[in-house]
Amino acid sequence: MPLARIDIPQGKSKTFRDTLGDVVYQAMRTTINVPEGDRFQIINEHRRENLHIDPDYLGIARSADCILIQITLNEGRTLEQKKAFYLAIADGCCERLGMRREDVFVNLVEVKRENWSFGNGIAQYA
Repeated sequence: MPLARIDIPQGKSKTFRDTLGDVVYQAMRTTINVPEGDRFQIINEHRRENLHIDPDYLGIARSADCILIQITLNEGRTLEQKKAFYLAIADGCCERLGMRREDVFVNLVEVKRENWSFGNGIAQYA
């Protein structure tokens, strides 16, 4: 049920994009109880001049390689699950992609279950 929109600076390799998608999906599976096969991701590359990311908001020093990850998902995860999710993504990006943790921006958008249609014009969760 989660829909991941991942925005990255242009010029990253296919391997980078695939690994990033794997990191996000694995974090969802291990921390916020997303079932196997529930993987819907959009990875968009943008020219750097089209990514306007504050380089030091909240005292976090972001570089030009900062990525934005927005996940739309059903409401109901605990604060502890969300914190574990954010950390799992940052750790995975650092360990598997060599990224700086400061360059991993994550936003969750929680919606009610009836706000999804997975096809056929049916609200499967309603």
